[in-house]
Amino acid sequence: MFQTMRTAWKVADLRKKILFTLLIILLYRLGNAVPVPYVDLDLLNSYFSGHLQNTVLDLLNVMSGGALSNATIFALSIQPYINASIIIQLLCIAIPALERMSKEEGEEGKKKIASITRYTTVVIGLIQGFAYYMLIKSYNVLTDDGIWAAIVIILTFTSGSALIMWLGEQITEFGVGNGISIILFASIISRFPTDLINMISGVIANPNTWWITLLMLLGALAMIVLIVFINDSERRIPVQYAKRVVGRKMYGGQSTHLPMKVNMSGVLPIIFAQSIASLPATIAAFTGHSDSVWASTTNVVYAIIYFLLIIFFAYFYSTIQFNPIEVANNLKKNGGYIPGFRPGKPTSEFIKRVLNKITLFGAIYLGIIAVVPILVACFSETAANSGVSLGGTSIIIVVGVAIETVRALEAQLLMRNYKGFLE
Repeated sequence: MFQTMRTAWKVADLRKKILFTLLIILLYRLGNAVPVPYVDLDLLNSYFSGHLQNTVLDLLNVMSGGALSNATIFALSIQPYINASIIIQLLCIAIPALERMSKEEGEEGKKKIASITRYTTVVIGLIQGFAYYMLIKSYNVLTDDGIWAAIVIILTFTSGSALIMWLGEQITEFGVGNGISIILFASIISRFPTDLINMISGVIANPNTWWITLLMLLGALAMIVLIVFINDSERRIPVQYAKRVVGRKMYGGQSTHLPMKVNMSGVLPIIFAQSIASLPATIAAFTGHSDSVWASTTNVVYAIIYFLLIIFFAYFYSTIQFNPIEVANNLKKNGGYIPGFRPGKPTSEFIKRVLNKITLFGAIYLGIIAVVPILVACFSETAANSGVSLGGTSIIIVVGVAIETVRALEAQLLMRNYKGFLE
């Protein structure tokens, strides 16, 4: 692998792509260190480490690499863009005009959808920037709460989210991999040194707990192995194409398969489930009732609700992304069929049954990844205070983006007839 990386580095244009990606990541990290004016950072950090722990804002802070708790110009991170993308995707299903634009107008339609997503990102950035300003204002962490200070802070947050969107698009076009995913990856990875320091400090303070820390690390490693295994898992449905004669040539007759990913929805069910399940804790933090039992995110009741929400959103997104009726109709139009099932309705019903089974398996897998760290923290206070970050969402995102980037680099190498990572 290291030899392959050295080979990739020797390719001039590929080296430029890697350096460009690293430069964008550096600019993003520098932006995360520049705070907005009129904010008392020490007081804001104390609120995040106390009242706002285990809330939606704490999750967003992890996704932003700590930028939210420091009120930097990139405090909103890529959340406005992600929310805008999800909203536009749902609207493309609900609104026929947008659906035609995305499917029938080709590259021009995709450009229009991308433009609409950008404008939606700015609008959502304004809304989230205003909400975050009102939050920090309610905690009295502003050195100046006048109108001018409000305008500066809100516009800085909004422009920061728009700039992150632009940086991500530059990585996608001129760098390696998906830009937005890489920025999210960099945000989560940036917290690992702090977690490592906390882990070492915890072991030094309590030498008798070293074995618990070791078990937590081994658990994280096992989780990574499981994520890599499931990420490449798919259910392959055999498909046979009928033979047909056109003139003197015979077409069709070949056998292929219909691949169906086990984890079709990715990490989105976890993100949405965590946001909804953490709402009581978030409301309690805003109202000053953070000591309430319902505000806790480290008990069994929260874990059960969290698990059920993950299963619900997994089925919801798999239904949106994969339409068995449309797949069955496409097979019928192209002369394909699944052995043992007639084209049309019997084929769509079979595909739907398979989809439900693998979605259930994928949902249970996501639920286990997300809930296990919560249960460990619930039943072991020592493990909860060990300093080891075992967030299921973070691990899935980091591993998924790493695999995606390696494959993108592999594709670049294969185009140049070099031996790649997967060989």
